[in-house]
Amino acid sequence: MTDLMRYAAKLENAGEKSLPPVEKWNPEFCGDIDMVIKRDGTWFYEGSPIGRARLVRLFSTVLRREGDRHFLVTPVEKLGIQVEDAPFLAVLMTREGTNKNQTLKFTTNVGDEIVAGSEHPIDFRKPSTNEAGKPYIGVRAGLEALIARSVFYDLVGLAEVEDINGEPTFGVWSSGKFFAFGPADEIFGKHSD
Repeated sequence: MTDLMRYAAKLENAGEKSLPPVEKWNPEFCGDIDMVIKRDGTWFYEGSPIGRARLVRLFSTVLRREGDRHFLVTPVEKLGIQVEDAPFLAVLMTREGTNKNQTLKFTTNVGDEIVAGSEHPIDFRKPSTNEAGKPYIGVRAGLEALIARSVFYDLVGLAEVEDINGEPTFGVWSSGKFFAFGPADEIFGKHSD
């Protein structure tokens, strides 16, 4: 059993606590392990899905991103894992208030709750002109959640057009910040006069 598994077992038995300070830990890199986080948010270990939600939550708390790589980090071990897209999936959204005064709170598949705003921005990325754009929200320390399609439909239902630098822009407000999905004419087409 690796140190990571022993550490996970110890934490799992300790109950729910605050997030460990993974950003302060600097253990030596011990290599990659056969762990993959799929696009749909499912965690796999050695080709099999990890079925215990509490264990997945536990692993998610020791996840760290460095550049384009993701690692599980303990005070004594740093192990590389694969992430197909974003490590988390935003599966629920709630709203308080309306329009510019609204706050949007997202819940991830591993139980993180985040309010979209300056510290947790919504980022709409379109990888290429042939691909549909995908929305993400910052979770913590460079880690993101892909906003699930059903949640994105709800988000689009709250969106509006704002004039940003003289351009009509489609997006959504949360915590006093406007998050753009893109120019309105690209999304809705150009209107003829």
